[in-house]
Amino acid sequence: MPTDNANTEFEPHHEGSATDYVFNELQLHGYRPFQDEPDPRPMPEAHQVQGAVGDIFDALISTLDDTRLEPDLNDLLWSGVNLFHRAVDRVARELDDNEQAQRRSQDEQDGSEIRSVELERLLAEGQSLIERRDVFEHMRDLAAEHYERHTRAPWRPRAGSMVNHRKVTSAMIDSRDFLSAKRRASNELLIPPGPKVVFSGGADFENYNLIWAKLDAVHAKHPDMVLMHGGSPKGAELIAAKWADARKVAQIAFKPDWTRHAKAAPFKRNDAMLDVLPIGVLVAPGSGIQDNLADKAKQKGIPVWKFGIGGA
Repeated sequence: MPTDNANTEFEPHHEGSATDYVFNELQLHGYRPFQDEPDPRPMPEAHQVQGAVGDIFDALISTLDDTRLEPDLNDLLWSGVNLFHRAVDRVARELDDNEQAQRRSQDEQDGSEIRSVELERLLAEGQSLIERRDVFEHMRDLAAEHYERHTRAPWRPRAGSMVNHRKVTSAMIDSRDFLSAKRRASNELLIPPGPKVVFSGGADFENYNLIWAKLDAVHAKHPDMVLMHGGSPKGAELIAAKWADARKVAQIAFKPDWTRHAKAAPFKRNDAMLDVLPIGVLVAPGSGIQDNLADKAKQKGIPVWKFGIGGA
């Protein structure tokens, strides 16, 4: 029977090969890394990130301004910043999981190539997560600047802290270096580089001019200072936080952990701030909490500058 029949009805069905399937997937969807390999695609360029974030806020503001939806604009802009803030938290949780996986892999090392490759994969994955976290933090900070420019108020998360991690070097030798660097970055996220100055004051002390003058004097001597305070929602520490926002000074709020320490929380918080070994403690009128901070600072040999009632 002839086999060169031109009638397509007699053409048998051909199954696609595995290679053909892979090529089709690449053409349709682009490269997609498997679960057990890091994503090799590049991070977005800095100018692209800046432009994208700016476009988001410009589009919302220009569309909703002078319309019936304008009263909702500030909330929408706050949510825009929070979108990136939540992305930071999500990637940070993945990074914590990666750290635990590296620890397990270290314990399981037996000299075999399989275990070694697994640890190398976790290292690459961890570095990729750090880079993703840093980009999302940058996007959040850009968005927060747009929010502040429009609302005239600094953006603050409703829970947790708004912090920046220092970049971890990509030249990691082994997993122990990675874990050490991550641990150091986690500690230093509360302690940016620069001389640390602690400020503490009571919730009832609201002498704006005096507080700003004292902080300006310290800032003049230490332009790269980092302000640490108790994060009180009112009074002297709130004024100090607003001063730091206005002067673009890095600030860290050490809020008392009432759940963990109960009534001792403010005093435990004082210990935590002094453990950073600041160059000085600025104390405004307050309560026994401020007295406790000043006394402990003097015991550690840290200069204390009191002002206001009974001070300079």
